[in-house]
Amino acid sequence: METDRLATLKKIASIVAGVLVIAGIVAIFALPRPQQRHYPKRIQVRFWHMWTAEWARKVSDICDEFNKSQDKYEVIPLSVPSGAADSKFLLAVAGGDPPDVMAQWNPVIPYWADSKLLQPLDQMMTPKQWKEFQDTAYPAAKKIGIYKGRLYGVTTGTNVWAVFYLPKHVRAAGLDPNKFPGTLEGLMEWGKKLNKFDKNGNLVRIGFLPSWLMEFAPIFGGRFYDPKTGELTLYTRENLRALEFLVDERNKIGYAKVVRFESGLRNASSGQGDWPFMGGFYSMTIDGVWRVEELRKYNAGVRRDNAELRRNHGDPRNLKSEVEYGTAPVPPPTGGTKNAGYADGNFLIIPRGAKHVEGAWEFIKFWSGIENPRRAAEFYTWGGWLPLNTAVANAPAYKEYIRKNPQFKTFLDLVSSKDLLTCPPVPYQAFLIDQINRADDFATRGSLTPRQALETLEKDIVNERARRKELGYND
Repeated sequence: METDRLATLKKIASIVAGVLVIAGIVAIFALPRPQQRHYPKRIQVRFWHMWTAEWARKVSDICDEFNKSQDKYEVIPLSVPSGAADSKFLLAVAGGDPPDVMAQWNPVIPYWADSKLLQPLDQMMTPKQWKEFQDTAYPAAKKIGIYKGRLYGVTTGTNVWAVFYLPKHVRAAGLDPNKFPGTLEGLMEWGKKLNKFDKNGNLVRIGFLPSWLMEFAPIFGGRFYDPKTGELTLYTRENLRALEFLVDERNKIGYAKVVRFESGLRNASSGQGDWPFMGGFYSMTIDGVWRVEELRKYNAGVRRDNAELRRNHGDPRNLKSEVEYGTAPVPPPTGGTKNAGYADGNFLIIPRGAKHVEGAWEFIKFWSGIENPRRAAEFYTWGGWLPLNTAVANAPAYKEYIRKNPQFKTFLDLVSSKDLLTCPPVPYQAFLIDQINRADDFATRGSLTPRQALETLEKDIVNERARRKELGYND
């Protein structure tokens, strides 16, 4: 077994040769120093994650709470630059000095599990605990963390997407924001009424522009993987219908008009209040659950600023406006699948070679809510994260968060759906995601027809699997 392990580690080390090795070495010296120890007599549990800025502070707070909750372990968090995190992890495992626990959101579980880089977490549970996990964890959380029947990652925040809409725009168009469309066809009718053009025919506001095949294929009944056969299902009638729909709807507005409009917008992924939806450039758009927390903080800041302005100036013309918004699941086409879509998320893993597995597992149970979900519910509200299971969701702290942020309930309802698809559990997940998005882009830009794009996707995956077999991989 030790010989096999060494052979595996050498194989992984060779993978990160060349540019990745250089990037990893640079990252090692460029990393911020871990926080100072407060409990030097305890067992140190090293924890790597990829959050930065205010998110890193929230993670540090969770670590502090764990450290205060017991007197055996001290979790030491370290923020690793996301661009170098995977290569640094591979180098650390190959060098025999990995962290004890790591937070990830990249599609790595199948590849790393097949490469013997991860410890199965179900082996740390009693049979009763394992059954309870399988019975109570939300479907998407299980799909993300379980590979070939073993649990390798415990999800501490599932990402789900839904429609965000501005009631102000809806009312101005003579529509009722309290009667959100129940079908995709109805949603597109709303979108047409909400589009705005200037006198030259240029877009100045998009009512609704559907995009992203991985989110839309499921509502058409499509999927990219059949769990019963273990086979990929890329070029199917349902996936083709979804891609044709996305292409047709963009062409109805005008591809060139959309490109010009979007090129003038900021790429707002920073969470600093510059999301185009906040500025009213989109009346409706699809985005992730994390936007609820972003809007909460933005609106709270506006209320604070407004109170200050009133005290100092008393002139309402100087006041900024809060963003009034609603959320709803992406409605299916007639005959399609309700509460369907795509999901991924953040999850905690324990690498092979970790020195303090017991402490790492205690930390995972603490944060995720596998142990004491009422306590863990508070942590999920700090980041606006979707919980692992219903026990966390039903805890008082989480219910209070939903009461204060009712738009979040859309996502909580969605996360319980069995029709949320995740990336197919294959060792080449990252490559597969890139290729699906590439096919989507080719069709949307008109470089290929939707049929040609899916045919090309299938051929590229067949070629990649053949290449992997030549290199000695099982798949």
